[in-house]
Amino acid sequence: VQLQASGGGLVQAGGSLRLSCAGSGFSLDDYAIAWFRQAPGKEREGISCITSSGRSTFYADSMKGRFTTSRDNANTTVFLLIDSLKPEDTAVYYCAANSICRLQVGVPDPNKYPYWGQGTLVTVSS
Repeated sequence: VQLQASGGGLVQAGGSLRLSCAGSGFSLDDYAIAWFRQAPGKEREGISCITSSGRSTFYADSMKGRFTTSRDNANTTVFLLIDSLKPEDTAVYYCAANSICRLQVGVPDPNKYPYWGQGTLVTVSS
């Protein structure tokens, strides 16, 4: 199972960015996909999870409102749309897979996802 996150880059505060997560060597629609981020010097932080069917999504409370995860119609790519970007959103963003969304107190638990992409860097300038 290999995942690849893409779509990161340098963006001004207030802008939007859509990250993508694609899979290779397996069928992405068999897996729930979670998004995480890790800022320099900080622990990895759970953002969202979308079930394999795409019917359910879960967000960490701190991420509700500006982050939206979705799957494309062919269920080959999972997206994370980030609106109203802030400098504190600067981080490496990762997608990860498991058969179901694994949450800890409503937040995706990074210890419960066995498959990870390499991450994509998002830098938000003020």
